[in-house]
Amino acid sequence: MKAILSTALFFTTLYLVSEAVQVHDGDYSFSAESVKVLQHLLESSTVTQKPSPRLAQTSFGAVCASPTLPQEFLPLCQQSGSAMVFSRLASTPMDVCEICAFAACTGC
Repeated sequence: MKAILSTALFFTTLYLVSEAVQVHDGDYSFSAESVKVLQHLLESSTVTQKPSPRLAQTSFGAVCASPTLPQEFLPLCQQSGSAMVFSRLASTPMDVCEICAFAACTGC
């Protein structure tokens, strides 16, 4: 019984710690897990492979229309200049962020 309780406590603590890491960009703050989902969406978009900034802008619009986009990005989709925020979030090194060695990440 103690082993089950200890294991449950461990996984609960691990979950809470992983949710605590926040990525900041200006006035915006997003969970690390949401930024990972955003990065995956942007990587899977074939439009972002094009060098044209206009086409990259279009791909961010497609990401905003994606049903798998985390809810916390929806207000950003409505703002002007969201493409710049998305591009900075896409370039955030999440492996470094998870050990809090990146200035934009807090909550470790």
